[in-house]
Order: sequence, then structure tokens, then C-alpha cells
Amino acid sequence: MKEIRLAARPVGWPTAETFELAETAVPEPGPGQVLVRNVYMSVDPYMRGRMNDVKSYMPPYQVGEPLDGGAVGEVVASNAESVPVGAHVVHSLGWREFSVADAERVRVVDPAAAPSLSAYLGLLGMTGLTAYAGLLDIAQFREGDTVFVSGAAGAVGSVAGQIARLRGAKRVIGSAGSAEKARHLIDDLGFDAAFNYKDAPVRDQLKAAAPDGIDVYFDNVGGDHLEAAISVMNKYGRIAMCGAIAQYNDTAPPAAPRNLASTIGKEINLRGFLVGNHYHRMPDFVAEVGGWLRAGRITARETVVEGIENAPAAFLGLLRGDNTGKMVVKLR
Repeated sequence: MKEIRLAARPVGWPTAETFELAETAVPEPGPGQVLVRNVYMSVDPYMRGRMNDVKSYMPPYQVGEPLDGGAVGEVVASNAESVPVGAHVVHSLGWREFSVADAERVRVVDPAAAPSLSAYLGLLGMTGLTAYAGLLDIAQFREGDTVFVSGAAGAVGSVAGQIARLRGAKRVIGSAGSAEKARHLIDDLGFDAAFNYKDAPVRDQLKAAAPDGIDVYFDNVGGDHLEAAISVMNKYGRIAMCGAIAQYNDTAPPAAPRNLASTIGKEINLRGFLVGNHYHRMPDFVAEVGGWLRAGRITARETVVEGIENAPAAFLGLLRGDNTGKMVVKLR
């Protein structure tokens, strides 16, 4: 089988030389384990941080060893009665064509309940749960709030904005990296306003889109977006700090936000979060978002790259913002 390994630790932006495509024997499952033929694997921004040899909330990748990440596939061998051959499962040992996983560490999913198996990595998976828990539990969204989502055409942001709309937001605003993505947010996802952050300063565009201020900011970008949100935020506003992709490849401290002290006078609540601490919300999330999906009230675009050998290019494209919606790799 083929797998993607970390060839070298990047300094600043990763390159093609950061990765290595290798071949190895297909593993055999041990007691209580299953062998999964992966069909789709997830490409996520958090993986950039794991390429650095620093202490974080997840252990760093090791040079010469395979990467890992979300994947969904079919069980082709099983030593666990609870997960039989033929079951489709989600697990965290992607970036390889076959994975051996403990049966208790996989989640069985129903292919017939989703438009594609890949949906269990996006809208009905970790990224969808991130949007759900971040908006409702961390940002404490309330009906009538004005919500701003940065990186809103991405996997998490696109779902967060739609949940806000479906839960009764007064106004939903999104930023994206192109005019086409901004159009997609309004025309396809139902955002009330959207702008291309490359056109003009984020603060100016956000102020124009939210003349009455914002109550909730779902932060996927950090930097100038966070500074702009603080500037435009109403008193007692809430910020869910999900990611800071604008800073992931920086080699120097970020210049923004420069107005962090404003959060004191406005009594703003800023809270970072990790989706791994919110899996107890999965039943509520699947019931509500799955219901919207079946009713055609929520959607999620995917950017699909074919072939494991193209996974490094997909990851570099994700960091550049080439994707719309969830970035996944389909294994041949």
C-alpha cells in the first residue's frame, strides 16, 4: 500500500519536499482490531501545526513516519464482532491506503444516510461538529444575533454560517479569499453579506457589512480578521476561536490584533476550543444537522482531489485557500 510520510519539518510554508510518498506492506489486524480500506481522507489546517516539533494539544508528526488524519472507508478484515467486514467507518488513521485501528476507536456510519461517504469527514463529521459546538456552545449563539464568520467558504466556516442562519440569526456575514467564494456564500449558502478580504481592509469591509455591529465572531483566520471583529463587536460579544490559518506559516509573531485591550471595555468573551472535547455533542449534532441535510436546508461543497499521491498538493492548496468547502482526497 501507499502512504504519505513527513520527509522534513518545514520552516515557514511547507513545500512538496516536506512530504514523501512511500510503499509498505498492508498490515494485519490484531485482536479487537479492524483493517480498513480507506476511500476518502481528510485534509485539515491543524495538520500544519503537527509538522512542527513543539508541544501542543496533539503530538507532532515524526520525520520518516506516516502522517495521520481523518478518513472514512470500508472494513475488509475484522477481529471484532462489533465492527464486521463490510461496515463503513470513520477513524483518525488516514493518509494511507489501508489502516489498522482498534474497533473501539472507529465510528460506524451509514453510507445511505449521506450524499457521499466523504460527508462523514465534512458536514456530518469533525468539521461539521466543530462548527456546531463552536457556534452554539462556545460562542453561545442566540436567536437574533449578528454573526461574522471568517474563512467562511472553508469546511468549518461554511457550516457555521448556515447553522447561524437556520438557528435564527439576524444577519450572517462571511469573509472569503475571492469574489467567486463571496458570491457562493450569498447565492448558495444563504449568507446575508460576504466580502473578499483581499479587496480592502477587513475592518472597513466588515463595518460596511455590519453597520449595527456584530454579536458573535467565529474565528478561523486570526490576525487582521480578529482585530476587525473586536473593533466592530457590540458590548458583551462572544468570540469562538477555532483557528488562525493566517498565521500557521509565519516565522515571526503576528502584528494583529493590536486592539485586544478593547475587549475589556466591551466585556467581550474570547474562548478557544478543541473539537475533541465536544464529541458528547455528536448525537445532537447528527440529529439536527442530519435533519437539515435530508430536508435540503443545509449544503456543503467539497473540493475533491484524486489519488493519495496528490495529497501533499491538496494540503498546500488548502493553506493557500484554493478549496471551497471541505478538502478531501479520494483514494483510487
